[in-house]
Amino acid sequence: MMRTFSRLPEQNQRQTRGRKTMNASAISPSPDIKIQLNELLGRQRAAQLRDGAPPAQVRIDRIDRCIAMLVDHRQDIESALDADFGARSRAATAFTDVASSIGPLKHARDHLTRWMRTEKRSTTPSILGLFGAKAEVRYQPKGVVGVISPWNFPVNLTFAPLAGVLAAGNRAMIKPSEVTPHTSDLMKAMFQKAFSPEDIVVVTGGPEVGQIFTSLAFDHMIFTGATSIGRHVMRAAAENLVPVTLELGGKSPVVIGRSADMAVAAARIMNGKTLNAGQICLAPDYVLAPADQMDSFVSAARTSVARMFPTIRDNPDYTAVVADRHYDRLMGYLDDARAKGAEIVEINPAGEDLRQQPHRKIAPTLVLNPTDDMKVMQEEIFGPILPVKSYSRVDEAVDYINAHDRPLGLYYFGADDAERETVLTKTTSGGVSVNDVVMHVAQEDLPFGGVGPAGMGAYHGYDGFREFSHRRAVFHQMKKDIGPLVMMRPPYGAGIAKYLAGQIKK
Repeated sequence: MMRTFSRLPEQNQRQTRGRKTMNASAISPSPDIKIQLNELLGRQRAAQLRDGAPPAQVRIDRIDRCIAMLVDHRQDIESALDADFGARSRAATAFTDVASSIGPLKHARDHLTRWMRTEKRSTTPSILGLFGAKAEVRYQPKGVVGVISPWNFPVNLTFAPLAGVLAAGNRAMIKPSEVTPHTSDLMKAMFQKAFSPEDIVVVTGGPEVGQIFTSLAFDHMIFTGATSIGRHVMRAAAENLVPVTLELGGKSPVVIGRSADMAVAAARIMNGKTLNAGQICLAPDYVLAPADQMDSFVSAARTSVARMFPTIRDNPDYTAVVADRHYDRLMGYLDDARAKGAEIVEINPAGEDLRQQPHRKIAPTLVLNPTDDMKVMQEEIFGPILPVKSYSRVDEAVDYINAHDRPLGLYYFGADDAERETVLTKTTSGGVSVNDVVMHVAQEDLPFGGVGPAGMGAYHGYDGFREFSHRRAVFHQMKKDIGPLVMMRPPYGAGIAKYLAGQIKK
């Protein structure tokens, strides 16, 4: 059994806030760190070449080992994340990082045999097929995939991509975030126990290690994190022409239609905003509500928060902000909005004083009718702060969304089918949930990915298998050298003339 992580003493929690922690099991930055990482990559690539594309049973076994790790170490994962955040809901961890990782792995395990099948395609020109030619697509492992996972859901955003990576027959090198060092150490130990470094290896360390990791010549790389860092990852990958999947973020809007059930909408929106204290790439980042229903939304939001969190300070269900610098950033957003005239509504059902508590908890806070010069409307929030803007016509809401970067997620609440289709057809986003928030990411049969500043590429389910596979085109020519082939070679005659006459026309 892996060692467990108890909660740090409050004094130590405060002392460690904001540090870029380097833990004992990390590979320390040194002049030869790049050599070490390249050696690990070389070992995996050599093993992939030696063994070839793994059969389905090998892929299933690797996925089963990942599932077993999560089941066996559930308590350790909950304790590690609680220590890293200072206070993180154990139930939320079990849901978002453990169960939500097992689901994608099981889905991939149960479907990969079918996904691996060769696809038959039509020949061009079609007459070749009549004489025995064949066209097909074979799904081939890319090789070694680099996985860079973030701190907000460090376990899920390691294992969910691995479902597609392993289903496609690849090996993996993983670089988890240094912001959650207990969890990174735990995952390193878990994988060391379950896998050979030739199959999967975890590399821990700070930004220096991360920078070197992104410069490695992987066969594919997936990064989940901030858009600003995603630009650096893509730039580093370009040096080796490494294909990338970037799962970034952005300001995901919520459009509340006039036909929406406000109590239901507010409950689902505030649940999405308070899960992990809003530290979710898909968290609703701002709400667009009808001007005459603003008060109704605020009231319903208060009611829903009070039902979920009657207290906040010592409530084990309410998660803390992960580090001092993020806490200070969020409080800075509120100070800036307040100074520029916004109305701030703190939803603190028990009226607790949160200023002196050790865990960096911030009560759910609404910022009403913010202006675009406020930082809270310029940057991804990643915390329990929710701006609420009013609109008169839904077209105004659509125009506002389109005037900004395309978001990772978009949410619509309402029962008006025509209005819903207006919002969906006139906007572009990575994905959409209708009458809920975030939930499209949980659908294994739907691709998950961003567009533009919110990312590129997509994974989950079959789309993840395809993302991490090389779709290899294979053409089998007819065996006999007859008619259609002969006429395509000089000396050209009547046959090619007839063929071209049939092709070159409107």
